[in-house]
Amino acid sequence: MGRVHFSVIILTITSSFSGTGLAQFGTGVPVDIEPVADGPAPVRDLSGVWTRLRLEGKFGSGSTWTPEPPKLTEWGQERFSMARNSNQGAFSLAETNDPVLTKCYPPGVPRVYFHPYPFEVVYTDKQMIMLYEYDHTIRRIFIDGRLSPEDPVPLWLGNSIGHWTDDATFVVTTVGIDERTWMDRSGVQHSDQLRVTEVFRRIDLKNLEIDITLEDPVALAEPWIAETLYYRLTPPHWELSEISCSGDYLDFANFEENLSQNNNE
Repeated sequence: MGRVHFSVIILTITSSFSGTGLAQFGTGVPVDIEPVADGPAPVRDLSGVWTRLRLEGKFGSGSTWTPEPPKLTEWGQERFSMARNSNQGAFSLAETNDPVLTKCYPPGVPRVYFHPYPFEVVYTDKQMIMLYEYDHTIRRIFIDGRLSPEDPVPLWLGNSIGHWTDDATFVVTTVGIDERTWMDRSGVQHSDQLRVTEVFRRIDLKNLEIDITLEDPVALAEPWIAETLYYRLTPPHWELSEISCSGDYLDFANFEENLSQNNNE
């Protein structure tokens, strides 16, 4: 199906949401176009396909977590000063050193939430799995009672442990996040001590809120507490599509040519 047809479907679906904001449904294909009914939140269940809402009057950025920048340590400020992000217009795509754009690195946690595509939650006996439409990204959150590893192997999405604090609140702690990822799209970087805490709150059947706290004694002078993210459950049977970093919107030949020119100067 072509992108024009996708746009028509997305416009049709998102127009059914009124009063709370516009849902971004990415490129997924609804195989059954049917509105989500109102109702109470299911008990200890986040399953389904979720898409981010932009609520009027609420802070909602596609590049960072708070209206004001975080308080950085000297180490964190030095690393941040070396970042050349392309999200605020200061640097072009040919000039950026954003690892997601120049090397197609996975965005990591929690930056993955800035990609405007849906994610799906599915369960097994021992883990909650988050399937992000962006770049085939799969995240495993263990729910079998294990503890966070004391000396974690660095992973792009870290080592995540989750537990329910009540029937509607799910808390995830992630450590061991690969240092090559950025905390946001503006270029705030982190050490191997980064610890990310996510609190998922199922408000009702259709609505989900996520609060995120980032702690890193090496990079951050104090915890960075993100503004709340808002999500809406998609219509039944919505299916994720495919967004590939390397194939859909990046021309790596341009990056390679620019790098070669810079090396020869």
